[in-house]
Amino acid sequence: MRAGDLLRKLDQRLLPRLAATVTRLSHGPSRGPLLGWVATLSCATVLATAMLATGGPPGQDQTVGEVTRVGVVEGDSIPRYEATAAADLAALAGRSLDDGTYALVSLTEYLTPSRLAAVVGDVGVAFVFGRVPLPERQTEIVRIPAQRVPEDVTAGMIKLAERKEREAADYRARATALGGGAPTERELRDLYLSGARVAAAEAAAYRAECACLYALVVRAEPAKLRGVAARSGVRVVDPAPEVRRLERTVFTPPLPEQRDVVRPPVDRATTPEPTESPVVPVSPSASEPTVAVPTPTPTPTPEVTDSSPPPPSPAPSASTWTPSTSTDTVDGDDPDPTP
Repeated sequence: MRAGDLLRKLDQRLLPRLAATVTRLSHGPSRGPLLGWVATLSCATVLATAMLATGGPPGQDQTVGEVTRVGVVEGDSIPRYEATAAADLAALAGRSLDDGTYALVSLTEYLTPSRLAAVVGDVGVAFVFGRVPLPERQTEIVRIPAQRVPEDVTAGMIKLAERKEREAADYRARATALGGGAPTERELRDLYLSGARVAAAEAAAYRAECACLYALVVRAEPAKLRGVAARSGVRVVDPAPEVRRLERTVFTPPLPEQRDVVRPPVDRATTPEPTESPVVPVSPSASEPTVAVPTPTPTPTPEVTDSSPPPPSPAPSASTWTPSTSTDTVDGDDPDPTP
């Protein structure tokens, strides 16, 4: 019997009798203390009945505070990571995972949304990682929820472009507001203008559906994951059967440029740049160093699903670099694709 039905029956049977008892006792000489005891006993009875009906008090979530990490961190050997992930994928052959497992898929190069669709095939996707690969610039790493490829990815890029355009306008306004000629003001103005150029370049690239996608998180059975690993353009498939909740997992895929060791990229943030529209490369070469750009906030927002980004910091600066972060979910959803 459900808790609501049981409590309803208690109301129907106990309340009339309780009301009659309270009325009778209220006319007695010792009605004060006795009425208090009757009320306390009634409340205890109702609470005990409700707990029995619902199986007791709610259990605590034992996973609160736990964060699972999948991928690479600064200083890791890329070849060792690839070998370990391949071994882990092979080891899944003997395990029973009927509902599949999450896996981090890293690509050999940056792809457009349409080219990514060929890599995905019939595998369920949770989200996609991307960044605009501007030479010697640290551009923001973003995570786009995308259960439909390329449709959701393209829609996410449009939202990214709109946000980057607002950031560029904000940087230009801040630079214009600095009217002084002191060295500190000139340096700050150059940083604002540099941030505006980079944000404008990112906006233009995303609107053009650039080759900016380099990793994705999928969920599939081990056999399908092995098929994904064999597809052209796939660098490594890192299975993560330990992942239960995506919002408590940090995925850090290697960038396509990273070949030996994960290290912070070079950031040519304050070098003057031409004012013409920048050309966004389709895909950087394997020997090109990891690129970097000043981000508009000290901690860039990895998720891109809404059109209301956090306000930029007073001055753009290259933040401490990590390959990517994925602990937030802007749209509040917990994508759980079915393979």
